[in-house]
Amino acid sequence: MSGTGIKLSFGEKFGYGLGDLAANLVFQTVMALQMIFYTDTFGLTAAQAGTMTLLVGLGAAVFNPVMGVIADRTHTRWGRFRPWLLWTAVPFGVIVVLTFTTPDLSPSAKLIYAWVTYLLLRLVYTANNVPYSALTGVMTDDPTERNSITSFRQFFANIAGFIVGSLAIPMVAILGHGNNARGFQATMGLFSVIGAVLFVVAFAVTRERIEPDPQQNTSVKRDLADLMKNGPWIALFVVTNFYFIALAMRNSMMLPYFKYCSGNQFLYSWFNGFGLTAILIGVACSTAFTKRIGRRALFFWSMLLTGIFNCALYFLSPTAIVPIILLEVARQFAFGCSGPVLWAMMADVADYGEWKTGRRATATVISAVVFALWTGLAIGGAIAPWLLSYYGYQANVQQTEHALLGIRLIASVYSGAAFLAVAVSLLFYSISMKRNLAISHDLAERRKSHHSAS
Repeated sequence: MSGTGIKLSFGEKFGYGLGDLAANLVFQTVMALQMIFYTDTFGLTAAQAGTMTLLVGLGAAVFNPVMGVIADRTHTRWGRFRPWLLWTAVPFGVIVVLTFTTPDLSPSAKLIYAWVTYLLLRLVYTANNVPYSALTGVMTDDPTERNSITSFRQFFANIAGFIVGSLAIPMVAILGHGNNARGFQATMGLFSVIGAVLFVVAFAVTRERIEPDPQQNTSVKRDLADLMKNGPWIALFVVTNFYFIALAMRNSMMLPYFKYCSGNQFLYSWFNGFGLTAILIGVACSTAFTKRIGRRALFFWSMLLTGIFNCALYFLSPTAIVPIILLEVARQFAFGCSGPVLWAMMADVADYGEWKTGRRATATVISAVVFALWTGLAIGGAIAPWLLSYYGYQANVQQTEHALLGIRLIASVYSGAAFLAVAVSLLFYSISMKRNLAISHDLAERRKSHHSAS
């Protein structure tokens, strides 16, 4: 796949990627550690954590398309989307620390505190991340450059995943001096300071270049109606939903897997270290694979292999650490190839909508896909603890055989089935490599005529 549009400097791509490093220090923690933080440190039951994750998650997810509409209609000298990185940097950090603080309150008051802070975290994350994601669609119109941008983004997202997966638990122990509540608060405080700085850097080095046709006649109602006629967007919505259901289930279960099934939670750091190294290699290979077979085909094979390898974990003994790590390396390499593709495809469906209707609403289209991301996380994040509760899980005690079976099934077969559902859903996504290039070329010609007319 190649393009002839706007080329970007290494520095701009690198700086843009730093924004996802900042966001993923939080996002990866939420996916991997928040459930066990709420049950084993904060003091909620698994059922309480699951219900809160679902209801708050679904409620906050509705804010994504709202934020998309707001961002598309933001007008500043810095652009529509970049300013939100600057405006949200500090509030984001403050709310993250509050979310991972364990207050000295009654059980009912603590439950209310958890609901309020988690809701605020989800809202500020959306206000930051929807405009950030929309930037991909307006920095360049070149399909290859977009894949390159998202490769930088995914590379740094996985660096954050490496930091969280390999270092967060040791940091909690060291910074908390044996007090997990203090350790989580200090660790997330450090992540928040780093994140705020990186958001400002991402704001400073990026530029918005693709503007809607100044003559386009649009409204919120029309933008939303256009979405319902955008077949690739509908397919990508389903894909994204299953993708993050799978991630939420799998990622939240691996620390309990090592803590209770393998009997050593510190193996979790080694497991993640090797696996996330494999992800980075997969991300690095993604652009080359995309040029050869296209985004849709690469995503399909990535998810098919990820699902198969994920399910295979069930057939390994939890104490067979070397085979488990080798399987994870293979799984994470396959998974890593898909990371940049999903975010680039979000910009592609925005292009498709403009190509079909003559109207562009980048943030609205992308935020509606991100809505699927958060509903997926809410559903997957609720299913995992609900299943734990069903299998009889109790925090910080020796688990029954039934509970151990539940942990193993969620970590392997159940989450693996969701990855396989992603592969099936991709069969209905109609933007092939050839069609993507044709759309990009047609839109570039239209924009030239718009500039000539103005």
